[in-house]
Amino acid sequence: MTTTESAPAAGTAAAGAPRGRGKSDVQGTRRLAALLLSPTLLVLALVIGYPVLAGFRESLYARGEGLDADGFVVEGDRFVGLGNYTAIFQGDRADAFWNAFSNTTFFTLTTVVLETVIGVAMALIMQQAFRGRALVRASILVPWAIPTAISGLLWRWIFQADGAANAVLRQEILWTADGFPAKAAVVVAEVWKTSPFIGLLVLAGLQMIPRDVYEAARVDGAGPVQQFFRITLPLVKPALLVAVLFRMLDVLRMFDLPAVLIGVNQKSVETLTMIAWFEASNLRYGSAAAYATILFLYIALIAYLFVKLLGADIIGEARRRTRRPRAVRPARAGRRAS
Repeated sequence: MTTTESAPAAGTAAAGAPRGRGKSDVQGTRRLAALLLSPTLLVLALVIGYPVLAGFRESLYARGEGLDADGFVVEGDRFVGLGNYTAIFQGDRADAFWNAFSNTTFFTLTTVVLETVIGVAMALIMQQAFRGRALVRASILVPWAIPTAISGLLWRWIFQADGAANAVLRQEILWTADGFPAKAAVVVAEVWKTSPFIGLLVLAGLQMIPRDVYEAARVDGAGPVQQFFRITLPLVKPALLVAVLFRMLDVLRMFDLPAVLIGVNQKSVETLTMIAWFEASNLRYGSAAAYATILFLYIALIAYLFVKLLGADIIGEARRRTRRPRAVRPARAGRRAS
C-alpha cells in the first residue's frame, strides 16, 4: 500500500517540477523582452508621446491679448479649455475645416486607389523575365527618388497654361488655378511620384512566392486571371496591405506637393495640414494645435479601421497562437492522470 501511494506522489512531484520551471522561464523571458524593448519604448515616448501630449495641452490655450471677466487686459496664454475645438466646428472656421477635411479624404481615396492599381501592375511587369529588366526597375525608382518640392515644380511647369499638358490635350485648361483641375493636377502628380513605392513593396512580396505554385496551377488548367486572383493576390496580400497603409498615412498629412504645385490658401487643394500650418504662421498656436490633434485622431482611426477590417491584425494572431497550447495542457494532464 505504501509503495503504491508513494509512486503517484513522486510522479506528481516530478510532473510539477517542469511546470514550475516553465512558468519561471516564461516570466524570465518576459522580463528579458521588456528589458530589451525598454530603450525603444523610451525613445518612442520621447519622440512621439511627449509631442502628442504637448500638442494637446497647447490646444487648450489661446495665445494673445484678451480681456478677463473684470475687463482687464490679459497677455500671454489663456486657458480656454475646448474653446479651440468648438471654434473649429462652429462659425467661419467650420467651413474651412470641412473643406480641408473633404479635400484630405478625397486625395487619400483617389491617390491610394490609383497608386495601388498602378503599383501592382508595375510589380507584375518587373517580375517578368525580359531583356532590360534591371534598367526598367532602376528607372521606376526615379519618380520616388525626386524630392517632393522638386516634383511639384516639375509638374507646375507641365500644368502651366502653355505647358505640356495643354499641348497634349489641345485645350486651354487652368490647372494651377483654383477649382477641380487643380485637384486633378495634384492627384496626377502624387500618383506619378508614389506609385513606384507600392510597386517595389509588391515586387518584394512576389519574389517570395514559389514558382512551383504557378506550375501546379497551370497543370490544373488555371489561366492568368485565375492565377492572379487565386494565387498572386492572396499570397502578396501582407506586403500589399503594408504598402497601402503607409501610403494612406502619408497622404493624410499631405502638405508640400499641393503647396508647391498650386499654392497655399487655395480652397480646392487645402488640406488639414495646410490649414494647421496657416494658423500657426499667424501665431494662433492653440488653434493650430487643435487642428493637428484632430488630424492625429483621424489618422489613428483610419489606421485602426484599416487593420481591423482587412484582417492584418498580426498581434492578435500571435496572441491566439500563444493561447492555444495553454488550452491544450490541462486536457493532456487529465489524460495522463487517468
